[in-house]
Formats: sequence, structure tokens, C-alpha cells
Amino acid sequence: MKISTKGRYALRLLLDLGEHRGDGFVSLKEIAERQDISKKYLEQIIPILNKTGVLRTNRGAQGGYMLARTPDKYTVGEILRLTEGSLAPVACLEQEPNLCERQESCATLPVWRGLYRVINDYLDNITLQDILDQEHEKGGDYVI
Repeated sequence: MKISTKGRYALRLLLDLGEHRGDGFVSLKEIAERQDISKKYLEQIIPILNKTGVLRTNRGAQGGYMLARTPDKYTVGEILRLTEGSLAPVACLEQEPNLCERQESCATLPVWRGLYRVINDYLDNITLQDILDQEHEKGGDYVI
């Protein structure tokens, strides 16, 4: 499993909004500048996050984006599933039920199920707030 640029940048975008949640709606231009990410690339990520209710949007002169919930209500697993799709390490685990014709005789399937469980357990137990808190303890800006 490899997390794409889209997934990493979505996480950085949401962390930036979490960090600046007291500032009201934040423009994409500001986020792009702070995170050193192309505004055009962020514009491709926004619809994914917007249509799933992750963001609140405001148009106009004071327009921009803000988190729809507090940072402690977003997990890294949730964000990556929105941008990456499945986090399954093998294709046969991407759908439930597993439709692979070899599943009954597959010696490696338990290994992949275990890895998938570990990945989900780990990523579903880290919130945006956890990352923000960790970075504040270090006294720095977050870099992913």
C-alpha cells in the first residue's frame, strides 16, 4: 500500500484548517502558500472533501473553507479512505464480502487480513487533533 500525493495533501489541508480553525473561513490560497502545495492541486482535492461533508464552504470576499467538525472528530483512516479509496493491501479485500474464488484455499489470505486489520486499527485511532497536539508539544509546524 502506498499513499498517494492526493491523500497526503488532503491530510495536510485538513490539518491546516484544524490549526487555523479560530480564523473562520480560510482561503485555498492561504493554505496553498502555508503548505507549499499548488492551489490547482488543492482545487482537485476540495470536491472530494466537500461532497462528503468534511468541509464547510463559504463563497464571496470572505469565502473559504473550514472543518465541518472539530479536529478530534476526524481520523486519518477516514481521510485516507475518502482520497485513496480502500486501504486494503490486496485487491481481494477491497470488497465485502470477499468474492475471490480462491479465498477458501488461499494460504496467504489470513496474512493480508491481519495486515488490513492493523492498518485500519492504527489509522482509525489517530485524529487530526492528535497530530496537532503532537506538533504543538514539539513546538513546530507539522510536516507530512
